[in-house]
Amino acid sequence: MQSPFALLANSINHHPKTVAAVVVGVILVMMFFASGVTMKTGTETYVDITSPSGSLIKHYEDTYSSDSIILMFEGDGVYMPQTLDYIQGLSEDIGNEYQVVSVASIIDLVDIYNGGVIPGSETEIKSIVDQHKDVIPGASTTGAMTLMQVVVQPGLSDSASTAALNNVRSVVAAHTPPPGISVTVTGTAAFADEMKTSMGSSTGMLIGLAMLLMIVAMAFLFGHVRYRFLPVLIVMMGVIVSFGVMGATGTGLTMMVMAAFPVMIGIGIDYAIQFQTRLDEEVRKGSIEDAVFTTVTQSGSAVAIAMVATSLGFIALTMAPFPMVVDFGVICVVGVASCYLCALVIVPTFATLVKYRPLEPKPHKSGTGHQVSVMDRYDIVLGKTAGWIANHPVGVLLLVGCIAVIGITLDDKIVINTEEEAMVPPTMPAMVSMNKLGSAMGSTSTIPLVVRSDDIFEPDTLQWMYALTEYEELKHSEITGATSIASILTSMNGGELPQDREQIAALLKLIPETTISRYTDGQMEGVIEFSTEDLDLNNMKALLDEMREDLTWYETDAGTTGVFTGTLVLFGDMIDGITESKSDMNLMGFGLIFAFLLLIYRKATAITPIIPIIMIVGWNAVIMYVLGLEYNILTATLGAMTIGVASEYTILIMERYDEERERGLSCHDAIQMSIQKIGTAITISGLTTVFGFSALTLSEFPIMSNFGLVTVITVAFSLVGAIMVMPAVLAVVSQIQDWFAARKSAKAF
Repeated sequence: MQSPFALLANSINHHPKTVAAVVVGVILVMMFFASGVTMKTGTETYVDITSPSGSLIKHYEDTYSSDSIILMFEGDGVYMPQTLDYIQGLSEDIGNEYQVVSVASIIDLVDIYNGGVIPGSETEIKSIVDQHKDVIPGASTTGAMTLMQVVVQPGLSDSASTAALNNVRSVVAAHTPPPGISVTVTGTAAFADEMKTSMGSSTGMLIGLAMLLMIVAMAFLFGHVRYRFLPVLIVMMGVIVSFGVMGATGTGLTMMVMAAFPVMIGIGIDYAIQFQTRLDEEVRKGSIEDAVFTTVTQSGSAVAIAMVATSLGFIALTMAPFPMVVDFGVICVVGVASCYLCALVIVPTFATLVKYRPLEPKPHKSGTGHQVSVMDRYDIVLGKTAGWIANHPVGVLLLVGCIAVIGITLDDKIVINTEEEAMVPPTMPAMVSMNKLGSAMGSTSTIPLVVRSDDIFEPDTLQWMYALTEYEELKHSEITGATSIASILTSMNGGELPQDREQIAALLKLIPETTISRYTDGQMEGVIEFSTEDLDLNNMKALLDEMREDLTWYETDAGTTGVFTGTLVLFGDMIDGITESKSDMNLMGFGLIFAFLLLIYRKATAITPIIPIIMIVGWNAVIMYVLGLEYNILTATLGAMTIGVASEYTILIMERYDEERERGLSCHDAIQMSIQKIGTAITISGLTTVFGFSALTLSEFPIMSNFGLVTVITVAFSLVGAIMVMPAVLAVVSQIQDWFAARKSAKAF
């Protein structure tokens, strides 16, 4: 029975046009599915919303922190009567829009405390706002600004949320503000909308840059073969197939999935280069038919093993606690598999259809003999270097091993940063307006405490909430204030917390429904929002940990419980998640690849390709520590990705080494020949992979540009590890095998 590779090779040799037609058909189908890919942002990309912590964060956002739209009114005359007339008109028109639940602004204060009549002077308006600013958050800020909060229906789809946002923008555009007053539409909804737009444009830019860099790389590094740009076309087909799979499966495009495309381009072009290099080598020996058969059956299986090993490194990412990391790993697997299949089929099919002929070596200027190309000279240098390393393997391994051990010990000292500012473009208009909003209102950092009770409006429960906020404010100087339904009732009651239900009920009738729903959910749940100074995430996490300890022993009212949640809890817990998961992902990656290689080779030497990778992971930590680079949700995948990328190079070298040994060469000669034969191809592959990953360094998203830098370094290390360390490992393993063989032979006598 024919192997799948032999069957494919024969199909290409006998029916190349049919195979080409099938390829074109698949690409067209995938282009159709690719049109269904959508952007994906929000909490569910950072945390598993089915977990207890994730579900509470999602509940808090849906209940208390909906995708509200904020209108920011700026100017010296924000409290002038004509400005309030303008705001009132906007408020009424926006309130009539479909999917708008409520509108809260300075106008609500006027309705409550001035009988709905706009005062005739700026002084009167300021007096009302200053006395009752806690009733309508944002009515008064630290600068010449007032806010309007537009609450839309919770649970809207992305398209419906965008439509509601655009409706509000249309209403704002239809009203002319008073002279000196500017209006900015901001808030979480506007931020999310612009994030999606930026992600879409950034993805296209990254793919375009990666492709352009591939073309440049092929022009300079792959000129010794005919049709040097064929690998770029193949990778482009692989990207289309990957997008098609995303569209067919409903996988959304997140920040991390964006980063997957330059990764798959960088790795995928390697497969195309390997196949085209082998085919070019075989065509020089015989017919196209024989070259196609040898390339597909020999390189097809060898590259398949490397591809599966690479995929296993990415599969290890699926154990991460962050959904976007899981998606990144899955899409990388889909991408490298797609690029492999495209290269496996398209290279030999194209060669058959065009009757591929290799380039002839350039003759010497004298007209005699042939000129030795740069690549040929490089092959010779690699072979000699590998031969020297094979003669001195122990010293080489001791040197690189010491560096790796240093890196492993330094890994825990590398800073972990999960702050949102390190993820999104700082110049993005929505980010700029959000920062301006925070500057005007003071710190916008809050730590929400969700409180659950039999009756949240019971005097004893309100007293407990109020007392807890006072205690935390006194104990922690970083806390600048706290807002809850208890503090709002106190503000409306002249600074005294009401003590009976009748008084509480009367005051609740005066509070706008939007404010009540902002701090309570029915009769049994409420929220206390602790405002803090602008702290970095590590200090914020330390404060949160102390507040959690306070809550565990603070005497609670009977039947009352509290749990901290919110965005800061999310990003703070991500630090713990990265710390706990990055080592686990590395170990899982090593374990999966070793199990796979053991299954394929069925001998203990299957661990051989893994040894250089262990060294490389250690080197990564050294360079990150020396350069002051940080771990984030994306760079935390570096170890598992290194395992996947580097395993391809080391496995390909071992495959070629075994092939040379089967031909009767000694260990030393087999090492030298294997490096000399495929060292150039691996170097070109590695450099083109570097070019692909370099596109990430040009991203406007800081999280991706930093990831691009460390991955470029990683690929360079992977190349060095494969060409320099792998020969030493093979030599030592061969010596150990010879020792065991000699010992076994001695026992036999």
